[in-house]
Order: sequence, then C-alpha cells, then structure tokens
Amino acid sequence: MVRVRVMGGQTPTLQIMAERPDGTMTVAACAKFSRAISPVLEAEDPIASEYHLEVSSPGIDRPLTRVGDFAKWVGHEAKIELGTPGADGRKRFHGSIVGETDGVLELNLKDGGSAQLNVADMAKAHLVLTNRLIDAARAKAPPVEELEDDEEEIVGLGEELAEDFDDLEVEDDEDEFEEGLGADEDDASDDGPNKIRE
Repeated sequence: MVRVRVMGGQTPTLQIMAERPDGTMTVAACAKFSRAISPVLEAEDPIASEYHLEVSSPGIDRPLTRVGDFAKWVGHEAKIELGTPGADGRKRFHGSIVGETDGVLELNLKDGGSAQLNVADMAKAHLVLTNRLIDAARAKAPPVEELEDDEEEIVGLGEELAEDFDDLEVEDDEDEFEEGLGADEDDASDDGPNKIRE
C-alpha cells in the first residue's frame, strides 16, 4: 500500500495506490488487487455514500508518503509541500534528495541552498519525472515473464488490509485541493500509469 485517499465530488473516488514488494504493479495485478479488496470494503463500509474504487500503481513519479520513502531515492528530484509554512514562511520545496535520517529529509534545493524537512510535516511529496528517474525505473523492472503470475501474492490481501482503513486521506474537493497546492504541469497527473477503476 503506497497511498489511500478519498477524492471529493458528487460521487467520491476511493483511490488505492499499491505495488508488489519488487516495486512492480501491472494492470492485471491492479485488477486482482481490486477483486481481493472489494469484499473488505463492502464489509468495512469506510465510505457511507456511493463511491468509485480506483486501484493503481504509484507510477514512476510516485508519491512519497512515509518515513523511509525518501531514503530509497537519494539523488533524485522531489517536490514537497508542507502542511503549514516553516519558520522561514516557506511551504514548497523542489530539490535533489541528499538523504533521510530518523524521519528528517535533507534536500539540495533547485533555487540554491538546502533544507531539512520533517516527513511528518509534509502534506504532499512526490518524485519529479526526469531522465535519470526513468532510467532507474527501467533498470529495476523485472523481465515481462516474471510479471505474469501474481495471483498468489494478491489473493489473501483482503484480510491483511482490513485494518488499514482507519486512516483515510480525505479531500472534499480535488480541484480546490490541487489549486491550493499551486499544481503545475509536473503535478498534472497524480495517478499511476496502471490503473483499474470500478
């Protein structure tokens, strides 16, 4: 599980981003995950109203959502938005990841200088799509034949994930949320490339 959030609207969308332990998530795996999690959602009923379920991979320019995520991508670019401005009044940061220690990210900023940011203070963070990131993703990708049989890994996830629906990230109005963050062309798509929607 990479991220779970509810995006507002007349009929809200429950978006679940997930990947296998090796970092892959094919369209077939998204479909199998969706089938495995649907009975849990029906039983737990985390959203009172009618909603759409969307299961996707995190994509190459993946969101970074928890402590430890940044340490895996040292040397790559990231954009970070804090929940509230820091001591210097700044909320948005763009730079190269230097490292992460005990939940504190060190970033070399594109506009000069550096920043140390607490992961717990971040409202939103994601990798920036660069040629270097694309090359790294290609290098990690397993051969196609290894992606074919993921049924056993996904069957049984329902029980394991039933406890994970206590903490849902809810956005009342997705358009307003994106505008409030100053979304630009790099943030135009926050969905992974492999996606199943019901």
